[in-house]
Amino acid sequence: MLALFSATAVAEIVGCYLPYLWLKHDKSPWLLLPAAASLALFVWLLSLHPHAAGRVYAAYGGVYVSVAILWLWVVDAVRPTVTDLVGVAICILGMLVIMLGARHA
Repeated sequence: MLALFSATAVAEIVGCYLPYLWLKHDKSPWLLLPAAASLALFVWLLSLHPHAAGRVYAAYGGVYVSVAILWLWVVDAVRPTVTDLVGVAICILGMLVIMLGARHA
């Protein structure tokens, strides 16, 4: 499940990052084509999650935050701060509460 959430987050971030490059860094507008494909992949990946859509979106948020901070480090070359890492831990804890609590509901 974590792999599916992570792939979903990467697809969304890539789909948003490429237009950002075009708008903020004067990159080619052709980046919008792979961006659209990445966002379509993101939507398809969301449909593969086995839980109700609202629960998936809530839990996905925790993984998204984690992947975004990893993106900050790997792609933007900005080392995460302690507060970034604490925030990620809180988000993952929230995700676990949502997903594991769903097994008993």
